[in-house]
Amino acid sequence: MRLLRRVGIVAASLVLVFVVALTGVYFWQGPLLLTGTGYAAHNACAVTQLAGRENPETDLPPNPLVPYLAVDVGGVTTASVLGVGTPQQARHTEGFGCTLASGPLDLGEPTAVSSDGNPFADAVVASENPELEAAIDRAFAVGEPDEVVELIGTRGVVVVKDGELVGERYADGFDESTPQLGWSMSKSVTSLMTGMLVKQGVVSLDDDQLRPEWTDERASITVENLLRMNAGLEWDETYDLGTPITRMLYLEPDMGSYVAGLPLAHGVGEVQQYSSGSTNVLCSVLASRTGLGTDLPRQTIFQALGLSSAVWEPDAAGTPVCSSYLWATPRDWAAIGQFALQKGEWNGEQLLPEDWMETSLTLVDHPESDDPGYGMGWRTNVLPDGTLRWPSLPEDAFSANGHDGQMMIVIPSEGLVVVRLGFTPEASASDTVVQLAADAIAALE
Repeated sequence: MRLLRRVGIVAASLVLVFVVALTGVYFWQGPLLLTGTGYAAHNACAVTQLAGRENPETDLPPNPLVPYLAVDVGGVTTASVLGVGTPQQARHTEGFGCTLASGPLDLGEPTAVSSDGNPFADAVVASENPELEAAIDRAFAVGEPDEVVELIGTRGVVVVKDGELVGERYADGFDESTPQLGWSMSKSVTSLMTGMLVKQGVVSLDDDQLRPEWTDERASITVENLLRMNAGLEWDETYDLGTPITRMLYLEPDMGSYVAGLPLAHGVGEVQQYSSGSTNVLCSVLASRTGLGTDLPRQTIFQALGLSSAVWEPDAAGTPVCSSYLWATPRDWAAIGQFALQKGEWNGEQLLPEDWMETSLTLVDHPESDDPGYGMGWRTNVLPDGTLRWPSLPEDAFSANGHDGQMMIVIPSEGLVVVRLGFTPEASASDTVVQLAADAIAALE
């Protein structure tokens, strides 16, 4: 009995030490854990509730935390690490998607958006082109026909030539009605949406005094600075646990206010530093100026282009997360690219200033830049030093790019829009998409 008592005391002591250690780790690494659980909760909610899929785990990046995540999908989607600490919660609102929030949300009623005026909504793919079909094959898998191929995570491809749907393919479990997340391709759409509001006289590129708390040098930050990523606000875009980008997306209920509260690290306009934070500050300004709040995209670019599948998810303050959270079918992404190719003309109406795309694709000479060739929401083929980013493509090619391999290439001289969506977190998919665009040019000559 005495021996058993000692064993019990030792076991209880070990459990106590483990609990204390685990609690200590939680408080020490709490913010890191919360960014991981926030990602998992938001991902599971959006994949199931918005995209209608049942396998959200296939959209989690490789990370040592993933095996320890516990996710419960329901009316409120929750995620925790082994049940320790307060779980992160994601709440779904019809028409607005999923939002990380600890309590109920009141986002208002989403404006209905029909597909009227969208030429790709019910389009039938033009007559089959064997060369183009072979090129699309290569965008889904790498390898010779007689070999075991390596799947590269492509989930949807759409090719448009001269405004006509000429090629389309989907991976198993996806089709033309499945919304897919564009990640930072959302920034390119933000540029277009901003252009529409400039055309309407709501804002202008040189507007400053954008946030009430900017009473210092930040007051000189303009709309154009935010679009060009040269606002100078302190930032780190590294997708890692605990960095500003992951803190903003998975810990901050009001993302625009969080970023607006950061100090200047550089003089305004002096350094180009890619920043999702800048885009979210911009959308906080646009949502406020228009008075549309969460409904901003639906009453502007969604309605105008007939993007009936599109959902732009907001933060808990009700501001669309314009840096990252636009979901749409590949066909609707292609409509966005066609709108940019047509310089803002849509169904006979000029919705952007006539020089908007030219301005967006004109580069500012920054002595220091971590993303040379980035204009206002788009990446250009011609780099500041005159070399080509993609030598195999025409000089006028430009692109929208997103996390995990999302990419849309627009080539006005060829009347071509190529959209690739998928999940390729461990390698770049851009070479695959560029090759698809080059092959499409050759196939469609």
